[in-house]
Amino acid sequence: MTKVPKRVTRPMLALLLASASTSALAQETATEASADVAAAETGGGTDIVVTAQKRSERLQEVPIAVSAIGGDSLERQRVTQADELASKIVNLQLTSTVGDNTPIFALRGVSMSDYSLNQASAVATYYDEVYKGNFAFLGVAMYDLERVEVLRGPQGTLYGKNTTGGAVNLISRTPVLGDTEGYFNLGYGNYDRYEASGAVSVPLAETLAARVAFTFARADGWFKNQLPGKPDLASVREYGVRGSLLFEPSDSARFVLRASTSYQNPRNYGIYAQPEATNRPGLGRREIEANVTDRRRARTWSVSLTSTVDLSDTLAITSVTSWDKGRLNFYEDTDGTATELLEIPYTDRATQFAQDLRLTSDFGGPFNFILGAYFNREKVYNETTFEIGKDVDSDGLPGVTDADCAIGLPLGCLFRNSFDQLKKSYALYSDMSFELTDQLTLRGGIRFTHDKGTQSNFESNALGPNGVLVANLIPPSQLDYSTENLSGKIGADYKINPDVMVYGNYSRGYRAPSFNAQAFFDPSELSVAKAEKIEAFELGLKSQFADRRVTLNLAAFHYSYSNQQFINIDPATAAQTLLNIPRSRILGGEAELTVRATDMVTLRAGVGLLDTKIKNGIVSGVNVSGNNLSNAPKFTFTGGVDATVMDSASGKLSLHGDINYSSSQYFEVLNIPRLRQDSYVLLAGHIDWESADGRWNASIWGKNLTNKFYFTSRVDLLAGFGFDYNHVGTPRTYGVTVGTKF
Repeated sequence: MTKVPKRVTRPMLALLLASASTSALAQETATEASADVAAAETGGGTDIVVTAQKRSERLQEVPIAVSAIGGDSLERQRVTQADELASKIVNLQLTSTVGDNTPIFALRGVSMSDYSLNQASAVATYYDEVYKGNFAFLGVAMYDLERVEVLRGPQGTLYGKNTTGGAVNLISRTPVLGDTEGYFNLGYGNYDRYEASGAVSVPLAETLAARVAFTFARADGWFKNQLPGKPDLASVREYGVRGSLLFEPSDSARFVLRASTSYQNPRNYGIYAQPEATNRPGLGRREIEANVTDRRRARTWSVSLTSTVDLSDTLAITSVTSWDKGRLNFYEDTDGTATELLEIPYTDRATQFAQDLRLTSDFGGPFNFILGAYFNREKVYNETTFEIGKDVDSDGLPGVTDADCAIGLPLGCLFRNSFDQLKKSYALYSDMSFELTDQLTLRGGIRFTHDKGTQSNFESNALGPNGVLVANLIPPSQLDYSTENLSGKIGADYKINPDVMVYGNYSRGYRAPSFNAQAFFDPSELSVAKAEKIEAFELGLKSQFADRRVTLNLAAFHYSYSNQQFINIDPATAAQTLLNIPRSRILGGEAELTVRATDMVTLRAGVGLLDTKIKNGIVSGVNVSGNNLSNAPKFTFTGGVDATVMDSASGKLSLHGDINYSSSQYFEVLNIPRLRQDSYVLLAGHIDWESADGRWNASIWGKNLTNKFYFTSRVDLLAGFGFDYNHVGTPRTYGVTVGTKF
């Protein structure tokens, strides 16, 4: 009766050579200067420099599967939420079960299947090299960015735990010494959307500069509430502010201090309940009758200091010290109707301290290395309440009392659990390369991790609708784990010529053990899932030709996936525990192409292929062997065109169109046919104007232009509650933005 968490074949691989896929979206048309990223016009194309391997490298020479999108492209394409990255990168999917700006990514079929707020995704999110594992830390982050890097595949060496699927790096712009610069944008869109964003960087001294950036947005909800007097759901109401200080006392020392905060308090998302005949009579697809319309509140604070000191001409030490605090509260109308059949308030509070320290060489010879140490301490408080049938008593009559809960348990009851969670992680890591010849480089790395976790003060109670204690179901309890892991990578890359490289590697990834947050009825539900592991083989090609006007990157991979963590529901008792599916396998690949057809026209295309299969496992009493993994469509496609139609003394006018296609997929491993999301296409575009001096700009933009109706998560609650639980994708949005740069 409790909530179930949301959750290529060889011929395909033969079509793909192996390698790191560079997103066509990375091809910026402007040169950006910073210590972390540079763009150099070469032969009419643009080379992006990334820090995916913890050192600045030209993206086309990085022998891993990484895609990069520059900050200017993000702004032009109106990518204002991390959720929207899924439509820009092939084989990157998203499940939005806890609301906007708290993304749960799936990458190459590797995903998280327990969406409790104490869990950490298998695809890690980093802000300026700081790991953000808990949902409470994510907040509003997509503003004033230098670039985004998406690293595909296990990153168990340089990034560590919880990167079995990969990592998403969000990198903000830093202050600029010597110059004052900035920008300011205003926008208006449908659903009465108002937005503003901007930044200013000012020199404070010869060696000191500051930057302040902000974003603000407000919009009405698009999920129209048909209950009289009740507001619409899925609105926007948020802001974020980030301040940065850059201090360069000498050519050999650089310090960047960042502090930020963000706040969101929109009306919460709505749930689309099916079957419509029972749960949505007379309602349109984006209409709802929701009695719970509380605001969703998410607050974040973060401080980080990145220090880089050159010990010599060949050695540098880098320190990243960070502190984070966040809280996330929302009240979900889980049944999506005017009744009080099932509603769930969630509370998540978290703090984190992390320290990364590494020594990097730049010998100029054949051998180079990175040696590092890492520490992370994360403390979480989690509280969840299942409110079941509050408006109907044990006889099915309106008006519930605390006595009805005692008689009719679970009807008319509030089931509330709460606990504290403390996790500590210690790691030592290395990454090395050796150039055997001018063309052939051997690479390898290893990481040792020691993880400790404690779930304490766990308690679950049945309460009456007025909060009166009816029964203690799980007395105060504690669980612990302590584990060690050795992960790493070994590989080689060969440069056929300066613009063509092939590579291959074997790597291992690791996701730490997890505590069950869904224990409500019996102490036997308290459980710890074992660590997940992935063994990955990858081959690849990175190439540019036609004077670097054409970029083609291919990748192919094979994963052996062991002990993926899942929530399990005992069909006889409804008890929920965490379990591990022993073994799955994933085959797939990517191909990404950028063609600068002329100086005025650029074409972009990307293809992702996946073939996933569970080799053996039982979930909720069902043998899932042979089933597909969740969030793993077999085919995805992204593409677009950028065309400058006018470039004269009166300014520059350009047209941009984007397409994103996803084939059918499941959101759960039982592969229930009625819950399959069919294939769909999303179209977006924008028309941009910029003055000849580059000072003024304007844009008309639109997303989901065909107003496609699609689901972003689906959960089977039919047997227990009589409905299926669904999240719906954002409908058509459009607007205009004007801005100035100085």
